[in-house]
Amino acid sequence: MAPLQTFHDSLLAALRLIVTFDPDLVEIVALSLKVSLVGVGLAAVIGLPLGAALAIYPFPGRRAIVLVLDSFMGLPPVAVGLIVYLLLSRSGPLGVLGLLFTPTAMIVAQTMLVLPIIAALAHQFLKDLWHEYAEQLRSLGVGPRQALLTMLWEGRFSLTTAVLAGFGRASAEVGAVMIVGGNIEHATRTMTTAIALETSMGNLSLALGLGMLLMLLSLLINGAAYVIRDLSSQRP
Repeated sequence: MAPLQTFHDSLLAALRLIVTFDPDLVEIVALSLKVSLVGVGLAAVIGLPLGAALAIYPFPGRRAIVLVLDSFMGLPPVAVGLIVYLLLSRSGPLGVLGLLFTPTAMIVAQTMLVLPIIAALAHQFLKDLWHEYAEQLRSLGVGPRQALLTMLWEGRFSLTTAVLAGFGRASAEVGAVMIVGGNIEHATRTMTTAIALETSMGNLSLALGLGMLLMLLSLLINGAAYVIRDLSSQRP
């Protein structure tokens, strides 16, 4: 009965933290969203045009790049964290910037982690779309740049789901941001790293509160992706 009572008390305390907007909880959630949104935004700015270019333009080495992107979709987060750590450490090539153990380092790691996902999914979505529109665009004399922009616009619904998939991966990631951010209180502590730390310390109320918010965020992302796919299927 004692474990059940402990869980009950922790759950009530977690809900109290959420409804009262506990400052520590709000700070952690805000930093998590900031890091994930900026990281995914940067990855989308690079990955969407890259995926479109791979779908549209034939050039030497294109298949190799596609293979690398597909392989890197499952890249271990700790490997990304290690690479960024080595780049930003004092002995690394970018150590002079002093970015290690800052939110900027976490954003760099998130961008590197999400970029292959967005670019690979964009390539997969736009490849079939290009086969459908290629002959028509060529007959209209559309140039390469305009063709790329047209494909990005026509595939915007599918591409949005690709970005949401990247955001889901980023928001649930713990390994890379732990390595490059250091999980420093009031500086680089995100929802995932805080859950791991607070659970190990026995502070279940905060860990449960953050866990519930993280699950709610995941539900919202998947719901948005479902709605977008539904809207896309209803297009004439």
